[in-house]
This record gives sequence, structure tokens and C-alpha cells, in this order.
Amino acid sequence: MAEPKKPKAPKIRTRYSIGEWYGRGFETLSPWDRFRLANTEWELDALTGTPCPFQPMKCNKKGGVCSLRLYQQTGEGPVTGTGPVITTCPTRFLEADAIFHWVGEKILETPDPIVLSEVGFLDRLRPEKPPGEDEQDRRDFIGRIDNVLVHPTRQPLDWCALELQAVYFSGKSMRNEFKMLSQTQQEAMPYPAMHRRPDWRSSGPKRLLPQLQTKIPTIRTWGKKMAVVIDEAFFSSLVGLEREKHLSNAEIAWFIVGYDPAPRGWKLVPRELVFSKLDASIKSLTGGVPLSKEKFEEQLRRKLGTVVPAHPLGIRQA
Repeated sequence: MAEPKKPKAPKIRTRYSIGEWYGRGFETLSPWDRFRLANTEWELDALTGTPCPFQPMKCNKKGGVCSLRLYQQTGEGPVTGTGPVITTCPTRFLEADAIFHWVGEKILETPDPIVLSEVGFLDRLRPEKPPGEDEQDRRDFIGRIDNVLVHPTRQPLDWCALELQAVYFSGKSMRNEFKMLSQTQQEAMPYPAMHRRPDWRSSGPKRLLPQLQTKIPTIRTWGKKMAVVIDEAFFSSLVGLEREKHLSNAEIAWFIVGYDPAPRGWKLVPRELVFSKLDASIKSLTGGVPLSKEKFEEQLRRKLGTVVPAHPLGIRQA
């Protein structure tokens, strides 16, 4: 007698969607709030003028999505968030000025540094002076530092540079989520409408790495340090970062933050402080080391073995 077939295990599916929306945890929003916000975003498709809880200004990001989170559904069961909140807007790091206090205390030995924003670093001086323009007006900054933190009393000036690096995402636009959420007021947490994922390659090697390579060589000759704020999800994407034990031996101080559950969603909290040199950070951000000559040539031989016949112009391709 044949044994009865075992029932198939329910399928588990996962997708990334909104983690926080205008500072509110997506999972803490009521069905009405999700429906209302989505309708506003879908109809307007522009800045809505909604206040940002992390800065004394209105949200300057179309769509108002502060972060991503991975959502999971087993079979037809409930949709639940899983894993860390992933920062997609750098303004999200500014909650309660916690990072400024943290960086100031660890690098400048003061929890209350003076915070300067968007400080010019690379400039281009136009050769000719238009009528009525003074020397300061002629400066055209082509590179800026997100923030410079200055000790409030020390002389000569004691300061450090600070960069904030959020994560880009690739895949379908959040407009797809807004459309789905605006169509009906869903009582249960909805499964994300489309596929998307955090794009560590665009965020690290393509965005953050050039900033570090451009700024740190000069900053270190001035005897100063670079602080970089990223979240724990971003840091986990780095490959084998070689650490320094002391700030005095480092060129970069990585201030790694996380998010703990809070009544309205999530609260930013310090997680870890890691020191490194620029070269070690470059290797970690690019995610590997060059192949040996032997492995590289072995790859060439494999490809040569699959070379297709020459086409009429005499070119062979693998």
C-alpha cells in the first residue's frame, strides 16, 4: 500500500517595501492612515509639504519613505516585517541629534559640538570676475562635506568631518505601493506590490567610496578625522573590514546605528563604533581582492574553450 503523500510546506515569499513613512513605522500605521497617505502620494506625485520629524523643516523627499524593511508571508498567512530597518533617506539619521552627540563625544570629547552643514570642500574659482561680484561670490563649490562638527571652546579649532550615507534601492518604484494602497482600505498588512532591493553596490562603491577617496587624503594631512554614519544593514554588506584598535591610528571612524522598536515605529540608537584606515575601507567597500594570475588565466582558458566561430568581420566572441 502506497504511503500517503506528505502535504507540501507553505510557500514563504519575501519582498522589500516601506519601513518608515514620514517618520512613522509602516507597521504601526492604521489602515486609514495607510489609505490616506497613499491617496495623497498617488494623486499629487510631488512634495506634499508634510513635516519631517527628524529636522525642523518639511520633508524634502518625494514619497516620504525614510527606510525600507523586508516583509515575509507564509502561504496565505499574515504579512510580517523581518530583519533590520534599512535607511534610504540621510535625514533619517538626524533623529534627536543623537549622532552629533555621539560623534562629538567620541572624536572631539564633547557631547555638544557645534554642527555646521554642507561645508564646501572642493571649489572651482572662475578666472574672470563679473562686474559687481566679490571674491566669495566667485567660489563655485563642486564638493561638500555633509557636516563639520566643531568643539565649542577649543583653540585652535578642533573639528571633524561627518558624512551620512543612506542606501539606494533598485527595482520598481514606490509609486507601485502607493497605487496599491490607495485602491482600497486594507485591514491587514498588505504584501508589497512589486520587487525591489537595497542596492549596496550603488550606495557603497559608487557613492560613498568616491567621497572618501576625494576627501580623506586632504583631511588626514590636516591632522583631522572623518566620521561616517551608516546603519547596521549597510555595515553588514561590507566585506572583511580590517579594524584599527584606536582612533589615533585610524583615518575613518564608522558610527553604526540601528533602530529599536518604539510606540510610533522605530527609534535610532547607537550600535557600534569601528575604526579603520582608508585603504582597508576601500577593499571592504569594493567587496574583494584581485584574483591571482593563475586563477585569472584559468578563467581565460575556460572562456577560450567556448569561443564561437569567427563572424564575417573576423571577430570571435566568447
